[in-house]
Amino acid sequence: MSSRPQYLLCLLLFAACGETGGTTTAASTGTDTTNSSTGPATTGTGETPTTGDASSSTSDASSSSTSDASSSSTTGSGEDLEMQAEDFTCILEWEKVRKFRITNLLGHMDEALEVANSPTGGVYPVGTVIQLIPGEAMVKRAAGWAPDNSDWEFFALEVSAEGTTIMARGTQDVVNGFGGNCFDCHAKAAPQWDRICEEGHGCDPLPITPEQIEMVQMADPRCQ
Repeated sequence: MSSRPQYLLCLLLFAACGETGGTTTAASTGTDTTNSSTGPATTGTGETPTTGDASSSTSDASSSSTSDASSSSTTGSGEDLEMQAEDFTCILEWEKVRKFRITNLLGHMDEALEVANSPTGGVYPVGTVIQLIPGEAMVKRAAGWAPDNSDWEFFALEVSAEGTTIMARGTQDVVNGFGGNCFDCHAKAAPQWDRICEEGHGCDPLPITPEQIEMVQMADPRCQ
């Protein structure tokens, strides 16, 4: 990552944390504090800790959830998506809805966009990935995977021109470098919005402007 985009990202994330008492979110949708954790790996319900070592980097293609049938399955419990580092690509390649970026890696993109654009909310389909900035994300897992968090998995990511490293992942315990908890912020969203934070959804507002969010997205070093 070049020094200028990296400085900009750190500056904006510091402002987002400092002005809201340290509470940050992973991949909220433009009106909640954001999270770019480089802290220790954390886990959610029934998952294995993931750290920022070589096993979670983009060089390990064998673990990709989009190429390995064991990661995206249609078992008795239904579809699921266990994201791997290489599944997180240039944020600009994904659909933009208002301030956030969205994709679905299990083929349910139309349904995901229908929910994202609905004025009354809805439940996102399994396999939906939402990001506000490159350094954080939230992923919709299988029904019942994490009932207390509406089946969302939060991610803190480190991105560079070489790819993505997962620094932390989980449900209720993922934090950023300033101690902000993703679950605590997204839990404030009204039920009809499926934990997604935007203006009017009940979450704390972001202390950065839409223009600044756009700048951080455009500075994604993976977009070569």
